[in-house]
Amino acid sequence: MNLLSAIGNTPLVELNNLNGNSKVRIFGKLEGSNPGGSVKDRPAYYMLKKAEESGELIRGKTILEPTSGNTGIALAMIGAAKGYKVKLCMPECVSLERRSIIEAFGAEVVLTPANETTDGAIRKAHQLITEEPDKYYMPNQFENENNVLAHYETTGPEIFSQTKGEIDVFVAGMGTGGTLMGTGKYLKGKKPQIKVVG
Repeated sequence: MNLLSAIGNTPLVELNNLNGNSKVRIFGKLEGSNPGGSVKDRPAYYMLKKAEESGELIRGKTILEPTSGNTGIALAMIGAAKGYKVKLCMPECVSLERRSIIEAFGAEVVLTPANETTDGAIRKAHQLITEEPDKYYMPNQFENENNVLAHYETTGPEIFSQTKGEIDVFVAGMGTGGTLMGTGKYLKGKKPQIKVVG
C-alpha cells in the first residue's frame, strides 16, 4: 500500500455520549484517519489527479495554493509523494504546528500579514501566479469543482454504504462547501428525503 491509496475509506463510528435519545443514532466519520490527518486529503488528491489528467499540472510546475492549514498539509503531503514542489500562502497567525508539518513535507510557506486573514493569503497566491503563470498550478480549492466531486465520488458512497442507507440527516462543516455539497448531493440522489445541514 502506498500513501495515496490510504486516502479515504475512513471508519464511521457511533457517538453514544452525544446522544440522550435512544430512538436516534449519531455517527461520526473519522476523517482524521486519512494520512494527512483531515478530510482535506480527499479534495487535494482529486484536484491534483484531475489536473494531471487534463495537463494543467505537469512535471516542473510548482503547486501553489492559499490555505489556513489542512488543505495545505494535504497538498504538501501529496505533492511530496508525487514529486512536485509545493508553495503555500498562509496568514502568519496559522499555528506553528501546521507550518512545521507542511515544511516537514518539503513545502515552502509564504506568510502573509495576520490582520489580512485568509484573504491576504489568497491575494498573495493570485499575485504570484499572475507574475509567473507558467511556473505554477493553483488548485483553487474555493472554486475547483473537483473539491465537490471528491466527496460525491468517495465520502457520500462510503457513508451510504456504511449506514446501509439508513441515514436521515447529514451534517458537515461549511468551510469551502466541498464536503457538504458533494456528500449531500450523493446522499440526496440515493435517498431524496435526507436532510443536509451545514
